[in-house]
Amino acid sequence: MTTYALIGAGPGLGLATARRFGAAGHSVALISRNSEHLDQLCAELERDNITARGFTADVLDAASLTTALDAAASALGPVEVLQYSPVPRADFMKPVLDTTAPDLDAPLAFSVTGPITAVNAVLPGMRALGRGTLLFVNGSSAVRPNPRVAGTSIAFAAESAYAAMLHDALAPENIHAAQLIIPGGIRPDSEHSSPDVLAERLYAAHTERDGFRHYAEPLPE
Repeated sequence: MTTYALIGAGPGLGLATARRFGAAGHSVALISRNSEHLDQLCAELERDNITARGFTADVLDAASLTTALDAAASALGPVEVLQYSPVPRADFMKPVLDTTAPDLDAPLAFSVTGPITAVNAVLPGMRALGRGTLLFVNGSSAVRPNPRVAGTSIAFAAESAYAAMLHDALAPENIHAAQLIIPGGIRPDSEHSSPDVLAERLYAAHTERDGFRHYAEPLPE
């Protein structure tokens, strides 16, 4: 059994995607800062007969993230699918003219250092398997900079560049990198952006390997 590892586990998209990959036969590693929160999510998955374990880590702390991913692989099996989709903090979203250089330290650690740390932790296992998938989930500011949310616009653009380079560099090794852009909010009643619909999109990105960037719905004009 191989593992689906989710960085940024939550009760919406995270739980829906974990349930989708778990139903396909993967064990599930949920990674978040809140251990009590993780226990609740694992209990929900276990009620669906999905093997799930929680691992506490902060994406701003590279050592804790590496430790959590190593522990997940040891406990559940090698990570075949990594999803990086933590929710940015509100203080990342200052207007561009109010943003100072130090204001970018945390967003860049969150969206660049965190993904690089996570990918480097799971790549040896994927290479040993001979396959793997890296999934990145971002908002629309990753592809259309928004001056009202400068921190995420800058950091998401850098994350997008890193993920796109991974897509090209790892393809010869049968490791697929893909990005899902969600232009609006995730809404349970949305035709295109409900947690369950997005979970299917992410699972399809893993199984179909059809290109790098995917959109949950068209960007608004």
